[in-house]
Amino acid sequence: MRRTLLIIVVIALVGLALWGYFGGVEEVTERRVETALVEAGVPQEQAGCMAARMTERLTLNQLRKLERLGAQQGETPVPLSPGEILTRVRRVDDPQAVEVTATAAAICALGFGGRAE
Repeated sequence: MRRTLLIIVVIALVGLALWGYFGGVEEVTERRVETALVEAGVPQEQAGCMAARMTERLTLNQLRKLERLGAQQGETPVPLSPGEILTRVRRVDDPQAVEVTATAAAICALGFGGRAE
């Protein structure tokens, strides 16, 4: 009984390691970023393109910082003025994360990005 349990645990750990090694974590993160972008009003195709580029170029910590771009209490869901955009970008406090997001948005909006492979 104990040996069987040990074998099951080892197989589960090996499976988890292989899943992570072959991009399982990245896929989950990319889908999560894509979903967040769609919920923020970005069209599905552009969100997919942006999510692929962003998850390829940013760390998980940077992606979490970008969640601060979302509307906070008293703000409209989508910024209505350059001042509102600037306020949200300043909350992120990570120039690289903002640069990658803006670049991904521009490339994908112009149709040059496709899905990053």
